[in-house]
Amino acid sequence: MTSLELARWQFGITTLYHFIFVPLTIGLAFFTAWAQTKWYRSKDERWLRATRFWGKLMLVSFAMGVATGLVQEFQFGMNWSDYSRFVGDIFGAPLAMEGLAAFFVESTFLGLWIFGWGRLSEKLHLFCIWMVSISTMISAYFILAANSWMQHPVGYEMNPTTGKAELTSIWAVLGNNTALYALAHTLLACLLTGGMVIAAISAWHLLRGNEVKVFGGSLRMVMPVLAIAGVLTIAVGHFFGVLMAEQQPMKMAAADAVFETEEGVGLSLFAIGDMKSNPEGLRRNVEAPNLLSFIMTGKPMGEIEGVNNINAEYQEKYGPGEYAPIVAVAYWSWRIMLGCGFLLTLIGLAGWWYLRKDRIQSATRFLKFLVPAAALPFIASSAGWVFTEMGRQPWVVVPNPTGDQLVRMTVQEGVSAHSPGTVLFSLAVFTLIYGALAVVWFWLMRRYAAEGPQEHDSEPVPPTSPDEADVAPLSFAY
Repeated sequence: MTSLELARWQFGITTLYHFIFVPLTIGLAFFTAWAQTKWYRSKDERWLRATRFWGKLMLVSFAMGVATGLVQEFQFGMNWSDYSRFVGDIFGAPLAMEGLAAFFVESTFLGLWIFGWGRLSEKLHLFCIWMVSISTMISAYFILAANSWMQHPVGYEMNPTTGKAELTSIWAVLGNNTALYALAHTLLACLLTGGMVIAAISAWHLLRGNEVKVFGGSLRMVMPVLAIAGVLTIAVGHFFGVLMAEQQPMKMAAADAVFETEEGVGLSLFAIGDMKSNPEGLRRNVEAPNLLSFIMTGKPMGEIEGVNNINAEYQEKYGPGEYAPIVAVAYWSWRIMLGCGFLLTLIGLAGWWYLRKDRIQSATRFLKFLVPAAALPFIASSAGWVFTEMGRQPWVVVPNPTGDQLVRMTVQEGVSAHSPGTVLFSLAVFTLIYGALAVVWFWLMRRYAAEGPQEHDSEPVPPTSPDEADVAPLSFAY
């Protein structure tokens, strides 16, 4: 394998691994803050126990997210140094804002929340966990703004002397419509992820009759959110797809396996073709007539651009080459994401319906189904990122079809000049370390999830007096 292929594998593996913890942490932080709000308002002990329990799982996920996320930014200098030199003036700005503004705020308030039980006032302590939740979302916003600039470059100019892209408007980068759609889509996915994990663990305990008040209340908390977030995710995803058809027509053409530009295009339900970058056609395709044109343009006979036509257009603009992604990967990752999203929405709606009938704790089959269904949001998120990143190949910075297209870079042009052996060694090391971390994370999550709330979760930690401070052990629940 070449150094380019190895570098792509390394970045892909570490990114997908890291993104297991991102939506889980954001989702659990939100629901932990909500549970604590319920306790603050009602003083019902079950919500205090729920806050402590879900907060414990959130902390494990947070720690893993930090450990795996640090590696991501190092790779831009290690494996993608030519890319970093070319657009680092722009790409580095939102990354720095995420680290200095969002992450430090998040860590500070998280520390106050962990050690503040019984030491801070209840109102101030509640404020801390909400700041943790909000700052996790702000962190996601800055990261998505950086990634969205690669998908749709705005707010820059080219320096004719250095030949590099330079930032002209940080507000254009942060207000990029691609970033705003991606933020809405991602945060809704985070609610689905955190909500489904809570639903699955709650269902597991309810089937065994454990802590019925805590886990029954937790199910009642998350099920309406799952239903609403699922519906909104589908709606936002639709409009995001329409935007992508304008900004990255090749990606969306590959997603639906449309090879020739035509009107009245059907929505492909199942297609078979050769597994190569651009098979230029399909061997079999089952489709719903005119539905894709209607979804993407609002007209049953609307025109949809095809992979082959766009490829020919790009070859004329940018020179000889293959500008199509691996169509099979884009096609199936798109459908896996959509399929999981629709199924999650149905789960949320069904759970909400059981709540209205007040039968969810007795719905044994539904509770049993919830346990393995916890994997669905992780599968959907992974497939979504595979589609987002591999669907824009061969570009690392996609040319803006509505702009001057001065900034553009292929993945081949952005990779560092390392030997394959060097990249292979770092890939092997990261894989081993991440494998060990995965074992530790899974063991901790399984252990804490299975044991449920503990006895010391029933009361806030009493404040330590000044005289006891030097000898008393740290009295917090984690």
